[in-house]
Amino acid sequence: MVLKSAAMRCASALVSARTRNFTTSTIARFAKTEATQFIPQVNRSPASPMRRTITWLEALHAREEGRPASITAYAKGGDLNKPPEIFERTMDDSYTAINLPFKQDQWLLDAYVNSGGRLRIGQIFQDLDALAGVIAYKHCAPAEPTIVTASVDRISLLKRLTVLEDVELSGNVTWTGRSSMEITIKARTVPDNDVFLTANFTFVARHPITGKSFPINTLVCRNDAERQIFERAESYNAAKKRAAKSGGLLTSPPNAEEAEIIHAMWLRQRAYEDPNSGLELPAGVVHMKDSMMQSTMLMQPQYRNRHSYMIFGGYLLRQTFELAYCCAAAFSHGQPHFISLDQTTFRSPVPVGSVLYLTATVAYTQHQPKSATGSPAGTFVQVRVDSTVRDIDHGTAEDSGSFTYTYFVENKKVSVLPVSYTEAMGYLEGRRNAIESRSFGDELRGLEVLDNAVTE
Repeated sequence: MVLKSAAMRCASALVSARTRNFTTSTIARFAKTEATQFIPQVNRSPASPMRRTITWLEALHAREEGRPASITAYAKGGDLNKPPEIFERTMDDSYTAINLPFKQDQWLLDAYVNSGGRLRIGQIFQDLDALAGVIAYKHCAPAEPTIVTASVDRISLLKRLTVLEDVELSGNVTWTGRSSMEITIKARTVPDNDVFLTANFTFVARHPITGKSFPINTLVCRNDAERQIFERAESYNAAKKRAAKSGGLLTSPPNAEEAEIIHAMWLRQRAYEDPNSGLELPAGVVHMKDSMMQSTMLMQPQYRNRHSYMIFGGYLLRQTFELAYCCAAAFSHGQPHFISLDQTTFRSPVPVGSVLYLTATVAYTQHQPKSATGSPAGTFVQVRVDSTVRDIDHGTAEDSGSFTYTYFVENKKVSVLPVSYTEAMGYLEGRRNAIESRSFGDELRGLEVLDNAVTE
């Protein structure tokens, strides 16, 4: 069954490659990697054909001896002072599709279902990050820089899967800077080609020896549809840089509307605390501090990335997603349905052997009445997961990033109430994220036809 499953995935990947007019050498390399290195385990993403080339013990010995765990072809033979040759690449050049034949392989499906018999979204997150890495390396070829996930710009669930079908994950580079690139991935059901999830990642390239930024191949647009996709990504990246420079609520006070919201919540809280007001905290209203949920994990080498010493970004996505789900479920006493992951930046790497602390908090809630079109009533619950990595040997701790997940809980009316000023700022940040998510969703629907024109 294992060999059959691997062979089916290899064959489907090769068919996808041939339909995209890849070179014979590319197909042969892909086939060799799949056939010799694929191990279908839950903690080894089947989406990625680019496996680690050495074991953890070999990497450990290399580190003890003061030598790199692996040397790329560029680092072996290239002149470190000579800039790499830059080539022009199209969106099709980096296109990669991976099939997950759930209906044909019950044991593969078994690794992807949750306790309720539905698709385990956290497991798909691992595959999305792994596939994005494959696409990034394909775009940079023949150079072999060190490529890492800089941020997850957005993951949106466009529709809920009610029946488990075969799934195809596919994507390509949609924008490039000097050393960074945006990668867009879609998940669709097979054979009806129904897109149910989209994801946008930003990867950065570093020199494998010096660690400095590494110039990558440029992306050329061949038609108006590709140009609009490129310009949308370029505009989004420019907005990200402006937002990072502005500092948000850390450097600027809330605007007039936000100040009124904070004041109204403060008055409500004072009334609940006043024994003479006759008011009590209503059912369904929870103080923000009471929504908090935490986890602590030791980072094991089985979840390392292909560079051996750091943890794979997709694993962090899975862990934070599932803690956020638990937080939303405990808060609402309901069944949360994933809506989106908002912009997430990996601020510092998570080394193998370190301790990872995750703290999930409900940051914002918004009620939705039943609509005329039949959409159910319920509550949007936004959960922020803050991550901190601690070095065991030195005791130092670093902020490794924050992850913001949005869920919808049907037929539940629950609210989060901040008490402190710090919590109020977190609430406003969540509100801003919710507004931005709605804007992004409108833009995404507007570009859906263009995206299909490029990738079909």
